[in-house]
Amino acid sequence: MGFRFTAEVIARKFKVNGWVSNLRDGRVEVVAEGEESALKDFLGRIGEDMSRYITDADISWEPSTGEFKSFGIKFSE
Repeated sequence: MGFRFTAEVIARKFKVNGWVSNLRDGRVEVVAEGEESALKDFLGRIGEDMSRYITDADISWEPSTGEFKSFGIKFSE
């Protein structure tokens, strides 16, 4: 299973909302909202399950906007 699909499965397990998308330069972007503990568990599981694909991570924390009702894959246009 690929990175995006794995992230989607993990997000649903931890009740995290948002999206994951491939960027044109080969990186993957994840935007997620949820309880802080759920987000930490989500990030930890992605780090464990996908460690062979992750070479660098840039994580920033911002206040939740409540705009997401579920988690999905955002496909490029």
